[in-house]
Amino acid sequence: MTEKVPGIEEAVEPPASSQTSGDVPHNMETEQMTPTEYYSIISRNGVGTTGKCIPLLVNLFKVAVNAPDTVFFQYSVTITLEDKRAVESKGIGRKVIDRLYQTYSSELGGKRFAYDGGRALYTVGPLPLNKYEFKVLLEETFTKCSSESPGANGGLREETKRSKHSFVSKTFIVEISFAAKIPLQYIAIALSVVESDANSQDALRVLDTVLRQRAANCGCLLVRQSFFHDDSRNFTDVGAGVTAVQGFHSSFRPTQRGLSLNMDMSTTMIIKPGPVIDFLLSNQQVKEPRYIDWAKAQKMLKNLRVQATHRHQEFKISGLSEKPCIQQLFSMKVKNDNGNNGGQTVDITVYEYFAKHCGIELTSSAYLPCLDVGKPKRPNYLPLELCSLVSLQRYTKVLSPMQRASLVEKSRQKPHDRIKILKNAVGNYCYDDDPVLAACGISIEKQLTLVEGRVLEAPKLKVGKNDDCFPHNGRWNFNKKTLLQPSHIEFWAVVNFSASCDTSYISRELIRCGMSKGINIERPYTLIEEEPQLRRSNPVARVERMFDLLTSKLNKEPKLILCVLPERKNCDIYGPWKKKCLGEFGVVTQCISPLKITDQYLTNVLLKINSKLGGINSLLAIEHSGHLPLIKDTPTMILGMDVSHSSLGRSDIPSIAAVVGSRHWPLISRYRASVRMQASKVEMIDALYKPLENGSDDGIIRELLLDFYESSNGRKPTQIIAFRDGVSESQFKQVLDIELNQIIKAYQHLGEVNVPKFTVIVAQKNHHTKLFLANGVENVPPGTVVDTTITHPRNYDFYMCAHAGMIGTSKPVHYHVLLDEIGFSADGLQNLIHSLSYVNQRSTTATSVVAPICYAHHAAAQMGQFLNFDDLSETSSSPASEGNIPIPELPRLHKNVRSSMFFC
Repeated sequence: MTEKVPGIEEAVEPPASSQTSGDVPHNMETEQMTPTEYYSIISRNGVGTTGKCIPLLVNLFKVAVNAPDTVFFQYSVTITLEDKRAVESKGIGRKVIDRLYQTYSSELGGKRFAYDGGRALYTVGPLPLNKYEFKVLLEETFTKCSSESPGANGGLREETKRSKHSFVSKTFIVEISFAAKIPLQYIAIALSVVESDANSQDALRVLDTVLRQRAANCGCLLVRQSFFHDDSRNFTDVGAGVTAVQGFHSSFRPTQRGLSLNMDMSTTMIIKPGPVIDFLLSNQQVKEPRYIDWAKAQKMLKNLRVQATHRHQEFKISGLSEKPCIQQLFSMKVKNDNGNNGGQTVDITVYEYFAKHCGIELTSSAYLPCLDVGKPKRPNYLPLELCSLVSLQRYTKVLSPMQRASLVEKSRQKPHDRIKILKNAVGNYCYDDDPVLAACGISIEKQLTLVEGRVLEAPKLKVGKNDDCFPHNGRWNFNKKTLLQPSHIEFWAVVNFSASCDTSYISRELIRCGMSKGINIERPYTLIEEEPQLRRSNPVARVERMFDLLTSKLNKEPKLILCVLPERKNCDIYGPWKKKCLGEFGVVTQCISPLKITDQYLTNVLLKINSKLGGINSLLAIEHSGHLPLIKDTPTMILGMDVSHSSLGRSDIPSIAAVVGSRHWPLISRYRASVRMQASKVEMIDALYKPLENGSDDGIIRELLLDFYESSNGRKPTQIIAFRDGVSESQFKQVLDIELNQIIKAYQHLGEVNVPKFTVIVAQKNHHTKLFLANGVENVPPGTVVDTTITHPRNYDFYMCAHAGMIGTSKPVHYHVLLDEIGFSADGLQNLIHSLSYVNQRSTTATSVVAPICYAHHAAAQMGQFLNFDDLSETSSSPASEGNIPIPELPRLHKNVRSSMFFC
């Protein structure tokens, strides 16, 4: 029997909004907006005390600064060739600066320095002069400029005969000029509890540059503050030609305890080194070269570096030849009687050239395209079998679900193993011996920091029949329990894109399991199987045909469509199907691809279905009774905000901004999402407030505010708690100045004069601080929180590990409170955040981050698949086209599902 919850109507199906944009509540018409004030990031106002105390270790190593009066001198560095062309490559820049030090050490007063690989160089104390200009001679083998390979103007370039052992000298002009003084004392100021000094970041940047330079000198791949050695023992194959390489992250951080070194294990993806042919076979998952899609291969290989194994020379790939090696012609000058290349020009194939002039009989790649390692108008061809991919080349695309699963499986690491590795790393890298750090009097302890944490009590939940549910170790289940507000599914359909699933059996089992959970599910009105001949069609055509079949069978709109997909992960039907159902048809849909039908699997599916249809699976007991502190008496809206970016290196794919807002106050477990597209890689959400030429607002916040008003019995939010995911510390002020400002403008645009009180919290998951039990080998228990010792010396932040870490080492979420006008106590805010990890309606485990952020992430990911960006031209991501790429409009949801929790 469906139960009633205080402050909410019976939830069976989310109704369509009864108000149009012109039919807004009283006093919510557009009025002149007053300028909004700018907010400052608040300082800590206390620490929490609730919970059971627990001793913890943290991967922060205490740093002693024995020469705090040290002053760094920053110098600007410009490196050019003799013809004044700028040198942009950081790799070449480091080699030039290394040679400069070797050559001109005495002119520089013997000063050791830290160089960032670009335009900045730092010394401890000043150089003898404020400005220098040096000529630096750098000898290089012909790795970039010559080869025994056929070029457009002849088989061998002029210097080929001596390329194997000869050296060419290049002259670089290096200008060094004084830029600024950076006292190390800035860090001491940051460590105090007085006002913030922004210059402290400059001093920390110098110290981090020293760490990067030390790694670069060892030949490591650098990825921000992480570094990776070229050591196959650290490599893990994750499939499709991608290798995970394990390395370390190291950075200096200010904490309440003082300056600390944050040392952690880090992983990045690289292209699997080795023969190019082997990589392509693995990447495209085919067994023979004849099955390779060469158009895809060209996109994948472009700009990668290869070594020509017959001459041990390195090149960058610019493309593929138009014809196979045995047919690809190029013009070669035949030597005259004097042995010079002044004779006639003849056409010769790449295959013939290598056979006659290099003595190499090509076997496996004669009928395959060649690699083009030349310039656009001057191609230079290399047979595939003679090319091997160089190691440590980053793979910057998003991993497939299968690759990610493989990575997790192969790289999991127990907490005690990680502690041992990190302690060894700090000792082995001997940072104390670095000349720049030694000149600062910096020494680093070799032991992890001991800190006291607290374990918060898990909140009690309410489920069906007014039963209490007590989570244990961050988990609970619905065994012998019913859902709090189950839906009734009387008219629904099943469609099957999979040839291997028995939909009759699935539907019977779903009905049976639903009955045990309190969900009354009638027999499906129709079961539709995909026509076998359509399985090789494109995904959009398959979806359209399925809908044609579906609509021909239905006599009214279904409440639910259960869709059986052929693949569990990465199915190309998923996006078009969701777009059709949610954007055009306006019906709730649940996609499944079961490997095995179990009660646990069916229960998880039913949790999603019930949430999407407007039901409630469980509530916090304190929420169910209407006694949430600071929320129960004051209409409060909770926002979760996230921006999802495309794979790295693609400027042609827009970013997706998603915001979810709570509804049905005083509940904090039900949400509605609003999603928009914005410019690629832009982190600040630009559509929170979006005024149109006609004076109306088409922004995200207006949509969520009106929904809150309609679902909360005509109450307007006077408090707003905003959770923001994915922003770095350097962007915190922008969250207040840009995003909060937009939210306020959207509120004022509705005619409101009194602006709500705001609490703004950033949740960071992409950090390198780990918590370990001081007296155990397991992960820290769920509910662990730390807000002393290792937190920021002044700002209001804390670490919370709300979830139970079952695999590897748990990572806590780093919460930063930027603003708190509502006035939560430290305990009150930490308990609210902890509780919000238990309200995710699609889960029976505590989530690592608060549910509103999880929902925003799911909404962005799901609607991001509405549009297919794979067909965008390769040239659209070139630098010349950046900034001119039109941003497509994301399809809006149908009014029937707009307020549903479709993202569950």
